[in-house]
Amino acid sequence: MIQLDEKIYFYLLAIVPVVIVLFVILHIWKKRTQKTFADLSLLKRLTPDKSDYKSTLKLLFFLFGISFLTLGLVNPKIGTKLETIKREGVDIVFAVDVSKSMLAEDIAPNRLEKAKRLVSEIINQLASDRIGIIAYAGQAFPQLPITTDYGAAKMFLQNMNTDMLTSQGTAIDAAIDLATTYYDDEEQTNRVLFIVSDGEDHSEGSTLDAVERAIEHGIIVYTIGVGKAKGAPIPIKRNGVVESLKKDAQGEVVITKLNEAVLEDIADDGNGEYIDGTNTEEAVEFIKEQLNQMDKKEFEAKQFAEYKDQFQWFLGAGLLFLFLDIFILDRKTKWLRKLNLFNEKEV
Repeated sequence: MIQLDEKIYFYLLAIVPVVIVLFVILHIWKKRTQKTFADLSLLKRLTPDKSDYKSTLKLLFFLFGISFLTLGLVNPKIGTKLETIKREGVDIVFAVDVSKSMLAEDIAPNRLEKAKRLVSEIINQLASDRIGIIAYAGQAFPQLPITTDYGAAKMFLQNMNTDMLTSQGTAIDAAIDLATTYYDDEEQTNRVLFIVSDGEDHSEGSTLDAVERAIEHGIIVYTIGVGKAKGAPIPIKRNGVVESLKKDAQGEVVITKLNEAVLEDIADDGNGEYIDGTNTEEAVEFIKEQLNQMDKKEFEAKQFAEYKDQFQWFLGAGLLFLFLDIFILDRKTKWLRKLNLFNEKEV
């Protein structure tokens, strides 16, 4: 098995045909020029030590040198052995609340940004677990199917905002029901759902029923509370500037509060725990410990070849040929002349 690191350096091989063409043109020009001054047989007698073949040999050494140096820059690697790497982990789904109440700024910079940071920091602590992301407000929307691509997860996470769902409200039950469709491995023994929310729930009657259905699917439900119990108004911004505060039908400013009771009930019924998301470091550390205590299921095993660099051999060969090109002279060599390797003996 061969792997090439820097294929772009193959373009340097274009030097080879250019040099050959220039050599042929120069050789033809020299022959024609010599004919204008003297007969070729007479020139050979005047320069008996000049070799007719050394120039071609030097050209070959130069071309070999350039070719091998180019291969050295490409850095060929040879696979020496195959290693089997197993991935073990837990299937985790994050259901992130993107309702308008998450714009409240009782926790800096606001609840939604805090929720996104929490999820991002949790992802940073994962090793080989699979993750999925759900966005929900008045309805639930699959943001990212379950995957091991943490980079993609963070990208989708950062793009989440309160305008991505037209249906407003907070339907936690819809998020839980959608999460049950995410776990595609029937043999996975540990399935975890993290609901990241301020606890406002417009479907309280059916949320606990949804939790029961999740338990039947083997899902452990954790909740992470984002916000403060004293609450805060919901700012309405344009271009980052607060224009007004959200008001109810009576014209009163709406104060949205963290509803820990709802989140605690969901976690209790879901065999999980409620986590206060105020302190990001403490929350992430607690979640890390919880996940480490769970049994890990092997869900993927891949074979990887261990490659070793081989560039040094090509660089060495290239430098050797260039060295020979420099130190081999155009005139005939006495001991080579005796061997007649280049048919240099005079008849």
